[in-house]
Amino acid sequence: MDVNDAISGRRAVRNYSNEVVDERLISDLIDAAIKAPSAFDQQPWMFTVIRDQGMLDRISREAKAHLLATAPSGPQSDHLKSMVGNPDFHIFYHAPVLILISAGSQGPWIAEDCALAAENLMLAAYAAGLGTCWIGFAQSFLNTPAGKALIGVAAGSVAIAPVIAGHPKAQPPHVPRRAPEIRWIG
Repeated sequence: MDVNDAISGRRAVRNYSNEVVDERLISDLIDAAIKAPSAFDQQPWMFTVIRDQGMLDRISREAKAHLLATAPSGPQSDHLKSMVGNPDFHIFYHAPVLILISAGSQGPWIAEDCALAAENLMLAAYAAGLGTCWIGFAQSFLNTPAGKALIGVAAGSVAIAPVIAGHPKAQPPHVPRRAPEIRWIG
């Protein structure tokens, strides 16, 4: 698949089949992720792959509770609280796999580096026929001591990109993009 086709076709998928994602395919996605550029070629990323549905259910419950307990007031917060307050809402949309991209330690560009790795992973997944979605709702909880202990990562690590993956039940429709604001200088 041409990279432009992958960029144009990739969508945030929130509806997955129960079909298992092959371990080899997950390894291929991680291989694509680690080819991303990183500041000073530090390659700070590490990957935690969770395929245990009981563990994903538990993380979903605990992340929702954490969000409800820590959400600030305001109109966006009200929408967030109505979503995560629904006991039927699963933050991982029952996807068969979560690939958490974390940095092993703090650093000035770890967010950018891991985000670049996540985009490579998501584009490779789309090219392989999988759907993905970056689950920001999980990030805050996975950065707590309880979240880190639950998934067995070091206390000094930083969760950056919780990305779910799986076989989509249907491809989401294209959402039109606004025209970019471009300022030309010179």
